[in-house]
Amino acid sequence: MTYLGFLIGFLILPITILLLWWLFQHRAGKDRLEFPGIFPKAYSFLLLAAVALLYTTPWDNYLVATGVWWYDPSLVLGITIGWVPLEEYLFFILQPVLGGLIMLFLLNLRLINAGNEQLETGVRKWSLPIVVLLWIISLGWLFYGKPALTYLSLELVWALPVIILQLSYGADILWKYKRLILVAILTPTLFLSLADSIAIGSGVWTIDPQQSSGLLLGGVLPIEEFVFFLLTNIMVVFGFLLIWSDEAQERFLGWWGRIRHKTKISHLQKEL
Repeated sequence: MTYLGFLIGFLILPITILLLWWLFQHRAGKDRLEFPGIFPKAYSFLLLAAVALLYTTPWDNYLVATGVWWYDPSLVLGITIGWVPLEEYLFFILQPVLGGLIMLFLLNLRLINAGNEQLETGVRKWSLPIVVLLWIISLGWLFYGKPALTYLSLELVWALPVIILQLSYGADILWKYKRLILVAILTPTLFLSLADSIAIGSGVWTIDPQQSSGLLLGGVLPIEEFVFFLLTNIMVVFGFLLIWSDEAQERFLGWWGRIRHKTKISHLQKEL
């Protein structure tokens, strides 16, 4: 298996199937999304894919540059930007697209109660300290821990600030849709973990045993790879939900309205 073959088989193919299914549902008038929203769906995909690419690029280049993982040069196209092959950048873009389409699929089927509960504002009070504490611990692992904790700590240090920001904005909103979120996170995480184990078994990329814990799932997949997909899918699902949900949009419009109002008052005061 080549890296391009991995992308085609495990990302491009399911993305194509899900996209065609959604387009069929939409044209047939069966698009039953509970979040029609004011933000066009196509823009949300472009936004999250762009953010994923920009945010992940320096971090992943650092991993390859420091030998945390490496790829087989004979199994990639040979186009390298920085330390990372072109296929890796395509993966950064395709993963959030796959995650978003899986969410659309789940929302259209309506097999999961998307969230009829009231918002629980207290969720933010306990969720944020827990995640912040985990981030601080991961910083300690990175600078003072054993080399075997390097990959895991780098993942947590990189991903948790984004999750902290998302929880700060809408922990209560996310908790309301916890059933949907759980399925939407676990589905691509398990699927991509299986795909990753196949790629590792084929030698497409290799994780440095000196900078990872050595714990293997199924005897093949390093636990750090599972954590990577779990963290990235958490960020993706949280991101889409905080764009699509009515509560998140109302919160944004309320904040934006207050900012504009304060700005207008400030201008008037200067004029006086």
